[in-house]
Amino acid sequence: MGGLHRRLGTRHIQLVAIGGSIGTALFVSIGTGLYKGGPASLIIAFTTESLIIAMLNNCLAEMSTYMAVPGGFIGLAGKWCDDAFGFMAGWNFFIYMALTTPFEITAVSVLLQYWRDDIPHTAVILVCIALYSAINLLAVGIYGEAEFWLSEGKVMLIFILFTFTFITMVGENPTRDAFGFRSWNTGGAFAEYSSTGSLGRFEGFLGALWIAVYTCTVYWRFGVFFIVGATFVGILIPHNDPTLVAAIANGETGSAASPYIIAMKNMGIKVLPDFATALMITSVFSAGNTYTYAATRALHSLAVEVRAPRLFSKTTKSGIPIYSLAVVLAFACLAFLQLSGDAMQVLDWLVSLTTANIIIDYTIIAITYINFYHACQAQNFDRSKLPYYGRFQPYCSYVVLAWMVTMATCFGYESFTPWSTSNFFLNCTMVLLAPIIFVSWKVYKKTRWLRPKEVDLIWEAERIAAYEAYETEQPIGFWRDCANMFNFKQYRRDLASHAA
Repeated sequence: MGGLHRRLGTRHIQLVAIGGSIGTALFVSIGTGLYKGGPASLIIAFTTESLIIAMLNNCLAEMSTYMAVPGGFIGLAGKWCDDAFGFMAGWNFFIYMALTTPFEITAVSVLLQYWRDDIPHTAVILVCIALYSAINLLAVGIYGEAEFWLSEGKVMLIFILFTFTFITMVGENPTRDAFGFRSWNTGGAFAEYSSTGSLGRFEGFLGALWIAVYTCTVYWRFGVFFIVGATFVGILIPHNDPTLVAAIANGETGSAASPYIIAMKNMGIKVLPDFATALMITSVFSAGNTYTYAATRALHSLAVEVRAPRLFSKTTKSGIPIYSLAVVLAFACLAFLQLSGDAMQVLDWLVSLTTANIIIDYTIIAITYINFYHACQAQNFDRSKLPYYGRFQPYCSYVVLAWMVTMATCFGYESFTPWSTSNFFLNCTMVLLAPIIFVSWKVYKKTRWLRPKEVDLIWEAERIAAYEAYETEQPIGFWRDCANMFNFKQYRRDLASHAA
């Protein structure tokens, strides 16, 4: 649709989802949440956010499996709510994805400093951009194949780190010290941040919560990775570990960037830190590759819907939105900001900018679902016959909306105590920009919010059904698709069809 090709198999889609969902935040940035909030706050924050994301996914899955249109929730927001709402959703999502690409590139630079700190940042950035360009210029099936193998390394890394944590905490480490949850006593379960006493502990929780908001994604099944990851980093090191404090407070990089690597070095473990760091680098690179792909498709979708210049809707014969990709790679050049300062500072800047984007995206999904639900009620549309029927609705959407509005209201409060102009714009730029985008398009196009009986619930349903019927390749399941890789004749045929 829209000049794009659909050439991803089940295993590609599953692993691409992991590639874009689990990256720098779970391995590196999570240390900031531990430092600010302590282990208990970190667990509470990640568990709470994962539950909210599960409810959000309940909304999104029902809409997306029924109306699988280009642009996903962006197209749904414009068609089922208000064209201006879709315009705001599209640009907010694009900016988020485009800004996350340089974030991942910067994280690669941070992790490479584990081995040596004289690796030129310019070379790292240029190599990453060149590889992202090459992978995303290939046919979409080849991109999926590359991302599949990169994400396999990410899954391996997760299980290695989780296994390492469990084995060492029960005493199987060089010192034979069964430390268990000792770090909770060493540094305390709740850390004080910014203030002291109860207020300081609450602000520490908020600091951990912002990291959780940035880390947790709409794929609720990954919640176990986020919650277990938050638990394990608090087991491995206390929130006041000197190396971690130096990394966060003094802007040091290298091995200090990851709580897991810090723990390995503290125990005197050899080889494993190098292997884990190498896998972290491929994991972070994989996430950046996925964000490049997603941002490119988001801009293409905006152009198809005439919400961006038509130039960006053009694709190559292989279905690559070439001009959209060029814009996304231009955003990737923001990683060069680390040349004028330390890489950890640049990571903090990009986290602050994009966390607000995430909150806005989730708010848009909740509002779109609420409009969709009331439209179904008004038009006697039977939701139970949809491919996916979301239970506990519309209560899930109401909880998500209330939570996200609260997050948007509180986000960036630190810039007021004391006042900091730079922090204010880092934290609040997108919160202020989103309504400006919405109102501007609304005035320009003279759009209005649709009433429940005006919502077109049929829309592209027949066209999508016809498209699905035309597809000769039917889903065979994730594990069977993976097993086919070992049937080399079948695997070669799949690669040939993906490249076609």
